[in-house]
Amino acid sequence: MENSLKKAIISLLIVSLISSILLNIVLFKKAKHYYNSVIILRSDPLGLKNYPADADYNTEENLNYKRVVFLGDSRAYQWVVTTNSPKQYQFINRGIGAQTSVQVVSRFDEHVKPLKPDIIVVQVGINDLKEIPLFDSKKELIVTNCKKNIALIVSKSIEIGSTVILTTIFPVGKIPIERRLFWSDDIYHAIYDINDYIHSQKRSNVIIMDTFAILANEKGIVRSEYRMDFLHINAAGYSALNDELQKILRKLEK
Repeated sequence: MENSLKKAIISLLIVSLISSILLNIVLFKKAKHYYNSVIILRSDPLGLKNYPADADYNTEENLNYKRVVFLGDSRAYQWVVTTNSPKQYQFINRGIGAQTSVQVVSRFDEHVKPLKPDIIVVQVGINDLKEIPLFDSKKELIVTNCKKNIALIVSKSIEIGSTVILTTIFPVGKIPIERRLFWSDDIYHAIYDINDYIHSQKRSNVIIMDTFAILANEKGIVRSEYRMDFLHINAAGYSALNDELQKILRKLEK
């Protein structure tokens, strides 16, 4: 009996030690990732180095296409239009991972304006709102600034003669354990608030694409078949969005 107890204690200690080592490895990797992100942000806060001047987009051949530019954060960056898209369109991506709305609007003149797009597809906002649990006293300011920046993106797009396809913020997925300390139900409320604001921006040259309605289940989170991680969707999710995008493009042709 005594030997069995000793073996149980030793086994428990070994399991605890291994768990501690694994947890420290995970935390170290995450800390390194965030440290690297901070260094990159400090050296190029707007991400201007991500997209140098694109002389190849000014060729005679390319000018025969209607140019569609995707603008925003990682959700825009990962948005690839499938090969069955209308051939008369040229799709260019100007999304950058982890960017907030102020970063996106601040790089508009550098990354978007020179391309002279006919259509701009905008997906932005989640990186603003996920800061709410860290700055609870600034929650209203974060939401207000996000709305202002979305309005600026729209106005800048219209100024250069582009039609805007303004997409609602994607729903999020199930929050992993390691992120729950840095998450809040206030984020969900803010997503609904911003999406309502996005719907209010509809006009003749601003088309609202309700990506939230396409991707969300009855609980308001990403459908399991579309989920890649808690913030991003998979290829099936983008395929569903592309179906709706192509409907919008066909309407614009009329």
